[in-house]
Amino acid sequence: MQRSADAREGSHASLLSVATAVPPHLLTQAEAARVARDVFSGRFPDFSQLERVFATTGIDTRHLIRPVDWYLEQRGWSERTESYLDGAGDLFIDAARKALAAANCTAAEVDTVISISSTGIATPSLEARVHGRMGFRPDVERVPVFGLGCAGGVQGLAIAGRLARARPGSTVLLVAVEVCSAAFRLDTLTKANIVATALFGDGAAAAVVRTGEVGLARIEGAGEHLWADTLGIMGWNIDEVGFGVVFDREIPPFARDNVGPAIDGILARIGVDRDSVDRFICHPGGAKVVTALEQTLHLDQGALDHERAVLGDHGNMSAPTVLFVLDRVLRESLPERSVMTALGPGFSCGCVSLVKSALPRAA
Repeated sequence: MQRSADAREGSHASLLSVATAVPPHLLTQAEAARVARDVFSGRFPDFSQLERVFATTGIDTRHLIRPVDWYLEQRGWSERTESYLDGAGDLFIDAARKALAAANCTAAEVDTVISISSTGIATPSLEARVHGRMGFRPDVERVPVFGLGCAGGVQGLAIAGRLARARPGSTVLLVAVEVCSAAFRLDTLTKANIVATALFGDGAAAAVVRTGEVGLARIEGAGEHLWADTLGIMGWNIDEVGFGVVFDREIPPFARDNVGPAIDGILARIGVDRDSVDRFICHPGGAKVVTALEQTLHLDQGALDHERAVLGDHGNMSAPTVLFVLDRVLRESLPERSVMTALGPGFSCGCVSLVKSALPRAA
């Protein structure tokens, strides 16, 4: 790999690669609507009105770790957890191996591995469970992170950047993996639960970060904004069956009214001029959220095109989704300065500023 003599490159963490992975079972939105109709219409009085959400999410297809019939039986904690562990482990390995290969790096060179996941409980954590299959060293440092939800992709990359800068030259592997389908519930007759069945899918994304390396981009800075007294907007309820989604219908208007000023505050704190941002790379939580983000960020309608494309192809995969968007932007050509942002439970907003590297990466 090529080392940069540029002092700026040496003092910043560089993003060397991004890779994505999805499980094998494809679910079309038309099939999802049919299944939901069969399951809920006879038990939920307002389902005929709520069913329209399947056509307005902007989603065409999603990927699941299990065939759709698996979700049509009552499942308890043990079965859901077993499914999560199997599916998340396979997705972790798939995304991580692709990211390492793209960075011309081996698993044995990884010094720190960060696992981001909020859709299942794993102790030992995911990176420990795949340790042997991946080929990590015995002394690899592990940073499992739970609870960031949809903000996990952005906040995970921020953590990776900080850890890389703390030990210059070390290799940090970030893996965000979510099995949102493990929380699909037949027993919960709420609007939030039915919306979740129309919105969420499974997937993983990984990235390799290192200082002193000429990569795809420099991680210029990062920050977070947490709104007080907003615990009921997004998250999990936990009961004897498993996770139950907390998903407030006010998320789009809240985002429209509050996210722009919060991002302006984060950018000011990390010394980035708002007018210097060439592109925002956003987590597409849903079609209405994408529109709200365009409004709050004063973007042209349709500007978040890659966000809509990822949402259409994969649905909302929680934490990995914004990294899927980043991957598409990278394939097209990363502009000079981009700002990644995602909303998550808390209710919170995270940002990472990326500056395109001055030199191309060596093959």
